[in-house]
Parts: sequence; structure tokens; C-alpha cells
Amino acid sequence: MDTEEMQRQLQALTDRAEITDLMDRYLRSLDDGIFDEEWARAFHTEDVTAEMPIGTVHGRDALTAHVRRAMALFDRTVHLGTNTGIEIDGARATARGAQLSTHVLADGSGDVFISAGHTQAHLVRTADGWRISDSALRVVWTQGPPPLLPDDFTPAPHDRPDRP
Repeated sequence: MDTEEMQRQLQALTDRAEITDLMDRYLRSLDDGIFDEEWARAFHTEDVTAEMPIGTVHGRDALTAHVRRAMALFDRTVHLGTNTGIEIDGARATARGAQLSTHVLADGSGDVFISAGHTQAHLVRTADGWRISDSALRVVWTQGPPPLLPDDFTPAPHDRPDRP
């Protein structure tokens, strides 16, 4: 194996490790509950689009506000991600995996709401490292009572012609 091939393989391994770390840290951050500007910059591009079971948002500021508001519906959470497959194409990547999320409702009932589904994220390499530019969580099943959403809990609709 020549030096150029070894460098290519080393870069691919490094990229995979960095993307895996980013995705793992992101799920852990949901349980930590600190959703500020620093949190948003650590994981997302400025123009990120995120499709979640409770709506789709566009832009880092909108995502931060939406996640902060959504996570306030829960007293405690544990988010687990697994079986992630990563495909890298230069400075772009796709990560697909499974997610299991356990939530204790913040309504004082002590009820537990569990959701499981599949995630997909598109990532780009930035000057600060890999960042999520587009993500989707598609829930496959749930167990337990979901949180009651406030009437005004609806993200602004977003139409992007470049999104399928």
C-alpha cells in the first residue's frame, strides 16, 4: 500500500470517528438540557433543517428554540442511538441509524413516554469540524402517553424546493 492510499484510509477512519462522536454527543446533549447558542453551533450548520415528529424547522436559531421548548415537556430523558451507518463523500456525509428515546413527562404524572425510530442526518465538514446540515427522525413506534402539546406549539411551516 502506498502512502497516498494510507492517507486516504486514515482520513476516512478519522471522518467516521468524528461523525460518530458528533452524533453520540448530540444525543447525550438532549439529556443534559442546555440548549443555547453554543450548543447549536457545536452540532448544526447555520442553515440546518430538522424534521422531527412535532414539526420541521429551518435555521439554527429556530431549531434551538424548538428543541428547548420540546425538551421542556420532559422532566428527564435518555436518548440512545445505535446501528449507525456512515457514508462519506469528500466533505459531505450521510449517517443513518436507530434511536430509542425514553422520556419522563414534566406534567407531574410520572408517566413515561418511549419512542423508537430511524434517524438520518446529512453532514458537512466545516472549519470547526463536521456539522449536521439536515436531519430527520421518523418514529416507528411509541409506548405510553405522549406529552400534551400547548396549542401554540407548532413550528412555522417551511417549504424548501431543494428538499424532497
